[in-house]
Amino acid sequence: MILPIVAIGHPILRKIAQDIDKNYPDLEKLISDMWETMYFSKGVGLAAPQVNKSIRLQVIDTSVFQDDYPEAIEFKKVMINSKIVNEEGEEWAFNEGCLSVPEIREDVFRKSTVTIQYYDENWQFHEETYDGVIARVIQHEYDHLEGKLFVDRLSSLRKMMLKRRINEISMGKVNTEYRMILPNTKR
Repeated sequence: MILPIVAIGHPILRKIAQDIDKNYPDLEKLISDMWETMYFSKGVGLAAPQVNKSIRLQVIDTSVFQDDYPEAIEFKKVMINSKIVNEEGEEWAFNEGCLSVPEIREDVFRKSTVTIQYYDENWQFHEETYDGVIARVIQHEYDHLEGKLFVDRLSSLRKMMLKRRINEISMGKVNTEYRMILPNTKR
């Protein structure tokens, strides 16, 4: 089932998401719905807070970047209860967008390498290190679990310039192919 995406301004996007356990209700279905929602919405990652669940769950498939980043073709993961344990390397700019902030794309600086601990959908523990675009997508989705959005990483001047457009998005003045949950709705 395709789930609606939470729009910027909704309070759930500012909460720190909670860890879950193997008994989380309907977890397998939620993961399946998140994959379906992400692909329908043309995203490369989706975090549970974006579908109105304040839990530490994210799905990522970087294959869309395979032409420019060959390592991205094989990266498709479910990450549960993830924790970034290290970010290092030189910061580099990449033009990011977000399903919760549609129609806005901005260059964001992030570290080039990330080490992350997480459980997969079979509750197997992993600690892995990634570079480049994969690290970038992991950091972007991880920010959602920490109550942050990519626009928070922009300069004060750039944020001020985008403020009106962000307010319009939060009021639903945006054209998307997917349904959205606006800040003033109770779903």
